[in-house]
Amino acid sequence: MSTRNNAQNKQAARERLRAQRERDAKRAKTKRQLIVGGAIVAVLAVAGGIGWAVTNATNGSKNNKVSSEDWQAAADKTTFTQPANTTGDKGTEVVIGNKDAKNTLDVFEDMRCPMCSDFEQGAGDTVVKDIKNGKYKARYHIGTFLDRNPQIKGSGSKNALSALGAALNIGPDAFLHYKEALFSAKNHPEETDDAFSDNAKLIDIAQQVKELKGNARFEKNVKDGTYDKWALAMSDAFDKLVGPNKDIQGTPGFKLNGKVLSVGGAHITPEQYNALVDQQLKK
Repeated sequence: MSTRNNAQNKQAARERLRAQRERDAKRAKTKRQLIVGGAIVAVLAVAGGIGWAVTNATNGSKNNKVSSEDWQAAADKTTFTQPANTTGDKGTEVVIGNKDAKNTLDVFEDMRCPMCSDFEQGAGDTVVKDIKNGKYKARYHIGTFLDRNPQIKGSGSKNALSALGAALNIGPDAFLHYKEALFSAKNHPEETDDAFSDNAKLIDIAQQVKELKGNARFEKNVKDGTYDKWALAMSDAFDKLVGPNKDIQGTPGFKLNGKVLSVGGAHITPEQYNALVDQQLKK
């Protein structure tokens, strides 16, 4: 082999080696780009998933939560739906028990009221038993003044009242038992906590009430705000009866046959409550 051919062969080998190195380098670069690109896509996908979850969690909360703006829209509605088992102007007469009972107990409450919750936990069962035994019929007046309190604000009182309308539409027992569940120690929020503005919470609590558990009609009416305008009418009627210079100035409040029952603090035992009632019962 000549020196010239040997030199050419070496040069060709170097070219092939260089070309191979370039191809290897190119493949390595492409591989790195694919890996990095895949990682970016994965990160974006995860981030997108998180964003979707957060957005949907937020949206879900927004859809379940009924804001003050939503209630203004409810006030502007032209459609008014009155729950079953109500009478009087706009269904604001809610009387439960034997209509022929000689005695009438008027009950004044706000669903966010902590003292109402205390009373319910102390003597609430007694009131329900008395109604069912015919001792008296009960006329319920439920307000929403705590939603207007500038220190706490919110819409939980109105929203819970609307949900009570949905329960009342199912039946008087559903109303009584649902009110009891809302006021119970495990379900009732702090006064400053607007938890009852959340439809999901109201529906969740309803699962503890046999008449409402899994009740699609009740749940639809809560979600749709079917009785929102009725709740506002109930609140207006309450405001005409409760306040400064009136017989009932706050909640919980009670009248038996038109006379105020001085329950004092809301921490009252069934025995103490019965003693107050028995003094004013018509025989």
